[in-house]
Amino acid sequence: MLRIAVCDDDPNAVAKHKDIAICCLSQCGCVGEIATYTTSENLLYDITEDNIFFDLILLDIEMPGNTGMEIAEKVKTCLPNVKIIFITSHIEYAIDAFELSIFRYVPKNDIDKRLATAIKDAIKLIVLEEGKTYTIQTNSRLEKIPYREIYYIERDGKNASITAAGGVSKVRKSLQQVYGELNAEEFIYIDRGCIVNMIHIMQIKDHTAVLKTGESLPISRTHLQEVKSQINS
Repeated sequence: MLRIAVCDDDPNAVAKHKDIAICCLSQCGCVGEIATYTTSENLLYDITEDNIFFDLILLDIEMPGNTGMEIAEKVKTCLPNVKIIFITSHIEYAIDAFELSIFRYVPKNDIDKRLATAIKDAIKLIVLEEGKTYTIQTNSRLEKIPYREIYYIERDGKNASITAAGGVSKVRKSLQQVYGELNAEEFIYIDRGCIVNMIHIMQIKDHTAVLKTGESLPISRTHLQEVKSQINS
């Protein structure tokens, strides 16, 4: 079950955004709970004090008291993997939103067209991230790495080297073999010697993939258009 929070100081906006979220959950075939807030203080209290978990937050940037940007920064310390969709009428916030790893930025003057798409994209990504693990098993160890924690996998001689949130793990298999075992659409080749988990790519810039970690990985010329196409789709 997905947990979604809607926070806006305008009760009419809260009701509208909640209705859109309910419709998106139904269209994606997902079950969810939606909590609504008209003050940022109540949202922050539930997350930081009552340890309430959310998968997705729809957040107005222009809020009295704490701004949406300040709220997002505090929320991320407690829920580092939460997806946040910013809703605002001021486009200049988009740059700061990028720095906070915000999932999507939706202008208020285009809510009807863009909010539903953003919510459905977030739901699909959350579903992709949940529950899958890659298992490395040898005579001496058994290691399970959640897909969502894998940043990228590189060919390392006769091994495949998996860089994840918990560190680097090596498995004595070819890169192609590991790719086949993963069997997940979020993993894409950016070079014949490197597979990246698409959910961690923040930007494609100058033939490199910039990850949420700040690391940049080169994309080969032959893979560049395919990588862009897969990310867009």
